[in-house]
Formats: sequence, C-alpha cells, structure tokens
Amino acid sequence: MKIETEIKNIKSRNKRVEADKAWETSNTRRLIISIFTYIVVVVFMWSAGIEKPLINAVIPAVAFVLSTLSISFLKEHWKKKFQK
Repeated sequence: MKIETEIKNIKSRNKRVEADKAWETSNTRRLIISIFTYIVVVVFMWSAGIEKPLINAVIPAVAFVLSTLSISFLKEHWKKKFQK
C-alpha cells in the first residue's frame, strides 16, 4: 500500500514538473513576457520624457524574444560539448 502511494506521488510530481517545463519553453510565456517588457519600457520612457516611447520600446521586447530563441541553440551546443 505504501509503495502504491509513493508511486502516485512520484507520478503526480512528474506531471507538475513536465507542466512547469512546458510553460518555461512555451511561446505563450515568451509572448507574455515580451508584452510586459514592452509596457514597462513604454512607461519608463514616457516618465523619463524620451521621445516616441511606443516605438522605442519595441527594441527591448524584440531583444528578449531573440535572446530566448538563441539561448536554446546555445544550450544544445553546450550540452553536446559537456556530455563528451
């Protein structure tokens, strides 16, 4: 009986870990963070008196998306090199 409970607990934990991993690598997460980044930068630029904050704030949001895309490539390269 105890073993069955432990197995259920492990399976439940595995499902939570898989869901967390899926969220961390999802395009939805990237999009949400990009939107929040854009909004925060617009507010900052507007409060600092920087011209055209709606246009200039696009750069950091796009940079975030590009960094997440390139990181996965670098991660795979690093894993191959590390596992040798």
